[in-house]
Amino acid sequence: MRLHELSPVKGSIKDVFRVGRGHGSGNGKTSGKGHKGQNARSGGGVRPGFEGGQMPLHRRLPKRGFNNIFRTRYATVNIGDLEIFDDGSTVDMDMIMKAGLIKKKLDGIKILGDGQLTKKLNISVTAFSKTAKEKIEKIGGKAEVI
Repeated sequence: MRLHELSPVKGSIKDVFRVGRGHGSGNGKTSGKGHKGQNARSGGGVRPGFEGGQMPLHRRLPKRGFNNIFRTRYATVNIGDLEIFDDGSTVDMDMIMKAGLIKKKLDGIKILGDGQLTKKLNISVTAFSKTAKEKIEKIGGKAEVI
């Protein structure tokens, strides 16, 4: 089967109903838009959520939650992803960025303990999870917090 051999399922495609083709069609003259008014005009109608000038629902409802502007957001990397580095090498934030493991540094990089690490690495980043630190030191590597 090729792309040019594909066709829609029978009954799924209907012809567009043509309006403004005489009063005998049932949708002539005003073409189903009624007489005058905003919705009868060219380009007429209102935006989604507009309630005729009444205060819209999304503005009537209260805001919820709390946005902490002082929070720290870490870019996270799993310990299993660090297998791409050579045994005995020193891994820092710039090397992790160059390897493509993260896109942005945010407020720092945190190493998480998901996966297995078989290589002895000296890792220096902003933060480590408890399990990640244990796995690194168990192999004989170093987990250094900057």
